[in-house]
Amino acid sequence: MHHTFRRRVTGRRGEQGAVLVVALVFLMLITLLSIAAASHSLLQQRMAGGLRDAQQAEMGAEAALRGAEWRLWTASATSSALRCGSAVLTDCYLNDPLTGPVEAVKVFRTSAGWVSAYGTEYNAGSGGVDFTSPASQAGNAALARNPRYLIEDLGPELPPDTGIQHESGASGAGSVGYTSTSRHVYRITARSTGGNANTVRVFESTFSAKGD
Repeated sequence: MHHTFRRRVTGRRGEQGAVLVVALVFLMLITLLSIAAASHSLLQQRMAGGLRDAQQAEMGAEAALRGAEWRLWTASATSSALRCGSAVLTDCYLNDPLTGPVEAVKVFRTSAGWVSAYGTEYNAGSGGVDFTSPASQAGNAALARNPRYLIEDLGPELPPDTGIQHESGASGAGSVGYTSTSRHVYRITARSTGGNANTVRVFESTFSAKGD
């Protein structure tokens, strides 16, 4: 009788040990599934944040472009000498068609990261708002940096098939139909960050305005 009782107790303990192992296995599986779900949610959150930063940067660059275009438009309407280096365009760069853009323009247009050494900051003091302040964004998220824009004078606006060189090989000044114009073509390059300073977008536009 005593020996039989001991065998029954040993069997129950073996069953309890098996249940414990199965429970631990299921607990481990549930833990792994929870970690995977949390990682997936974190990845989606980061992707959504990156998309939001990119959209903010695009809107900031677009705002700076429109601000620079409005500046050129109003200046051409009120000034009789709208040229690079004049009192109304002290921060403009002249693009020589023979030598190309200056180093400052190259850096501003092609740098992958943020550039603060060149261009004009588009903020509350230059026709925009303080994009880095949440209070000025009417509930929208603030940008890491205020957008910046750079204006280049590409020279006078010329009729088609005129200029320094065209298809016929003749110079523009001596070509048939050449007409001088007082309007100049300006290239505007705007840069903006998103809420994260590592997110940078660069937009460009060309704008024709009265030169003098």
